Amino acid sequence: MAGTPAPASARRPVHPGHPATEGAAGRRAAAEGFELIRKRGGYVLAIDERCVDTARFRALVRQAQQEARTGDTETALGLYARALELWRGEPLSDVRTAWAESTRVTLRREHREALVGSTELYLRAGRHEECLPQLHWLVEMHPFDEKVTGLLMLALHRGGRQADALDCFQLLRLRMIDLLGCEPGPELRSLQERILARDPGLRLGSAYATSV
Repeated sequence: MAGTPAPASARRPVHPGHPATEGAAGRRAAAEGFELIRKRGGYVLAIDERCVDTARFRALVRQAQQEARTGDTETALGLYARALELWRGEPLSDVRTAWAESTRVTLRREHREALVGSTELYLRAGRHEECLPQLHWLVEMHPFDEKVTGLLMLALHRGGRQADALDCFQLLRLRMIDLLGCEPGPELRSLQERILARDPGLRLGSAYATSV
């Protein structure tokens, strides 16, 4: 994601005499969403948050969550789509510092949460086929995430692919036993049992929550 804010140690004043302080460059900077502000001992680069991908991503996700809470699923999905379009590759991929790694972890978590949030809305709207590519990618990136696997199982089941949904559960279960020495949690096991029983409560429009 482009435009990730830098740590405080990187936000140092630009000293007078630097080419960037020339009048033409300053005017161009202001037009492009950032401004050189002269302060005692140098200059400070002030950036409009609306020009920073990270800030825009977070604002759009907040708006999507608000719309989802009011029940406006389609507007929320549009906002999530706009937020996720800002995500391009690995954040700060060329920076190798403790701050950058911590920021990457935070942004990856926020990206996952946005993907999960949009997926739940797709399922709520009955658009399970549309979210399958996103869910398959999420499961690949988070192979031990039971919530993500549960959402994929539900999407497959609603699409008439019961066997594929149950295979997802078995794959996760075997992976957890082999590598973690434990079984999936009770919520995912309950979902598997309901799929096996073809529980009508899992159909679209039921009271079943898409969160698992």
